[in-house]
Amino acid sequence: MQNKLSFHQSSVSLEIIGLPDYSNNENKDQISIISQWKLTIIDKPLIEGKIEHLVPIMNAFYIYSNLLVKNEIPLYESKLIDIKADNLHIHNIVLKSSKPNVKPLILKIGNSLLSDTINCFDQLNESSKVRIKKTDLTNNTPKKLRFGLNNKVKFFNFIMPPFIAICSIVLFSSSFIYFYSPVEDKEKNELIN
Repeated sequence: MQNKLSFHQSSVSLEIIGLPDYSNNENKDQISIISQWKLTIIDKPLIEGKIEHLVPIMNAFYIYSNLLVKNEIPLYESKLIDIKADNLHIHNIVLKSSKPNVKPLILKIGNSLLSDTINCFDQLNESSKVRIKKTDLTNNTPKKLRFGLNNKVKFFNFIMPPFIAICSIVLFSSSFIYFYSPVEDKEKNELIN
């Protein structure tokens, strides 16, 4: 008997179908072995697939939305899904089938549907009843973006140690100004003479 869990946000719903992993003594209501998932967006065709499709699609939506928030070029391309902005309010999604001779599914969604879809993915990630093997987002990050991030990190790691050293020297040196008194120094010189 398979379990079904649904996650809803306004005009989007995500349904997860699967079984608990009894070898890990999981509760009968839990889902660890996902056999199928279905994403329903109002007025759009049903999107469904296996677990090996769900995680990359979720990652694609997260990476794309992060690019939008950072005001970077909103473009994500992979073997399974392409997402790019048509304008500020419309997003083109191209879902490519892993089966041969199947045309890609092209969707145009607005900001509200994009937000609702990400909210459903968030609900799935936060749910204690579903366990998904998470993959590192940087492995699925497009090469252009990955190299840009690496360059920023390398530059930061190159600049920060000298900057911290200079700040430390300035702070350490400036603390001696408070202990040095030129009046006492003149009195000592006069006593010696």
